[in-house]
Amino acid sequence: MHIASLRFFVVYFITGSFIFIASAQTNIRVVKSTTEPKVTITFNGRPFTEFFFPDTLEKPVLYPIYAADGQLITRGYPLQPREGEPTDHPHHIGLWLNYENVNGLDFWNNSFAIPPDKKQQYGWIKTTGILQTKSGKEGLLKYSANWEDKQHNILLTETTTFIFSGDAQTRIIDRITTLTANEKVLFADAKDGMMGLRVAKELQLPDTATKKFTDNKGNVTIVKANPFASGNYITSEGKQGDAAWGTRATWCMLYGKEGADTISIAIIDHPKNVGYPSYWHARGYGLFAVNPLGQKVFSNGSQILNFTLEQGKSVTFRYRIIIKAGDKRLSNDEVNNMANNFGK
Repeated sequence: MHIASLRFFVVYFITGSFIFIASAQTNIRVVKSTTEPKVTITFNGRPFTEFFFPDTLEKPVLYPIYAADGQLITRGYPLQPREGEPTDHPHHIGLWLNYENVNGLDFWNNSFAIPPDKKQQYGWIKTTGILQTKSGKEGLLKYSANWEDKQHNILLTETTTFIFSGDAQTRIIDRITTLTANEKVLFADAKDGMMGLRVAKELQLPDTATKKFTDNKGNVTIVKANPFASGNYITSEGKQGDAAWGTRATWCMLYGKEGADTISIAIIDHPKNVGYPSYWHARGYGLFAVNPLGQKVFSNGSQILNFTLEQGKSVTFRYRIIIKAGDKRLSNDEVNNMANNFGK
C-alpha cells in the first residue's frame, strides 16, 4: 500500500494494537481492447461497464452495467441471457441512443430478429473510431460513428463522449452525443426513442398480466408477467409507476430491490436539449427511455415535433445516468440537486 495513493490515513491505538483505516483515491480505468471491439471501464479495479461495438450489433452499447455493490442493473438477454429474465424486444441491449424514424429508417427496432426481406426499412449505427480514452478520478471515452442505411449511405455522423465517475455507493455516466446531418435529415415524430436502458428483471414494475406491444410496422411483442419484479418509477413532477410513462419531467428515477440493496437509477435531462423537459418512454417491463423528439403519442396528439437537421447542421443531446446502491433509494431532493448541478 502506497501512502501517496491515499486520500487519508488514520491510525488508532486501541488496547495495544493498531487499526489502520485507509480510503484510496478513485481510479477509473478506461481501456480499449487490442483483440475485441470493446472498451472496458473499471472503478477501483471492479467492473463498471463496457462499450461494446461489434459489427454483429445494429448499434454500439454500454453493456453490461454494474451498480457499486456489484449488482448487474442491465438485462442479460440477448447477449448473455440469465435465468428467469424476459426475452422480449431483442433490440433492447444495455444503454444506447438511436431513434425510430430518421428519414423513414427505423434505427430503434433493428435487431437480429428482423427478417432479411424487411431489413431495408431499418438503419445501423456503425462505430468508426475510438477517438479518446482517459483514466483517472473520472474516466472518459470518446468515439465516432455513422448512422447508415443498408447500402451504407450515411445519414448522420455521431460523436459521443462518455464521462464516468462515482463513489463508494454511486456510479455516474454522462453521455454527450452530437449528431451532424450528412444530408437533410427528418426525425419524424415517433414513440420509440431516444436514449434507452433495458434493466434487470428485478427492477421491472410488478405486473401479473401478459401484455402485447405493437411497433410501427405491425410487429407484435409479447411481454409476460415477471415474478421477480420490485421496481417503481417516480418523476420530478411526482408521477409514479406506470403513470410516469408519456409525461414530461426534468428527471425520472427507477428504483427496486436487487440482492440485499435498493438500487436507484435516475436519468436526468439537460436544459439545452431539444424538447426539454423531455417525455419519458418509461415502461414497466424494463425499458427506461427518454424521448425528446417523439411528442404526438405522449400528448395524445396535442403536440407534434418533426425535428429537422439541414445538411451540415448539428444537434447535441446530453444526459446523466446515476446508479446508486444502498439501504434506501435516492431521495427526490438528492436527484433535484444532481439535476441542478448537471444543468449548470
